[in-house]
Amino acid sequence: MKSFDYRTAFSRNIGWVTEAEQEVLRNSRIAIAGMGGVGGIHLLTLARLGIGKFHISDFDTFDLANFNRQAGATMQTLGLPKTDVMAEQALEINPQLDIRIFPQGVNAENLDDFFKGVDLYVDGLDFFVFKAREIVYEACDRLKIPAVIAAPLGMGVAIVNILPGRMSFEEYFRFSGVSDQEKALRFLLGLSPSMLQLGYLVDRSTVDFIAQRGPSTAMACQLCAGSAATEALKILLKRGKALAAPYGYQFDAYRNKFTRTWRPGGNNNPIQRLALAIARHQLKSV
Repeated sequence: MKSFDYRTAFSRNIGWVTEAEQEVLRNSRIAIAGMGGVGGIHLLTLARLGIGKFHISDFDTFDLANFNRQAGATMQTLGLPKTDVMAEQALEINPQLDIRIFPQGVNAENLDDFFKGVDLYVDGLDFFVFKAREIVYEACDRLKIPAVIAAPLGMGVAIVNILPGRMSFEEYFRFSGVSDQEKALRFLLGLSPSMLQLGYLVDRSTVDFIAQRGPSTAMACQLCAGSAATEALKILLKRGKALAAPYGYQFDAYRNKFTRTWRPGGNNNPIQRLALAIARHQLKSV
């Protein structure tokens, strides 16, 4: 059995990155909150990029309902903690990883520790986890840590980066003082102003903001991982254009469509306010 050698393991990255840049990635620390649908595949993809240090969090265990999309969900891992399973998979890719586990998830008490020494945050939280998401982005803003949101929507991905010195999460999404149902609408419309995924949703009853439930696909999670890792590379290596809120983009593989989005003022933009009003009316009629 061959022994592990970092340079050999990630040598095929060279060409798209320089050897010096690969060392930057090796010494970078990324925090990922959530090890489920997108969080787990984010971890594995970033590990294959050669990122050498991670902080990961999740309080949940794997269940059968995770099988359609979550990288760590198998018959062998049913009932096991998601952080433990995903850390083990990442270490199988790179046994030299420096990986810290936060098995209680992220909360006000452990946020400073979770973000200690972190160069980049990649969002892996469930769509409907609003309280944790708000305090995470407050910490990113305070600590000047760049963040990548890659949202799995339909059979595609929507990307919004929250970067230091640009619009904050709150300035863009405007969660303050509204209900969880309204936060769900604002998060969805902020991520996907063009709503490319809506045209092929065959059963709208599966989307329930009150019950905090929605359909998902493995394809979307995989597209998210590739997109988020690319954004991470650009941010960490400081090359290539990383769009920041109020700019973003969405790619939908089912519809073969790509669109760049721009909403000055975020969800306070007049177009967004109109879209939110229409969405509220549609929800009431369901």
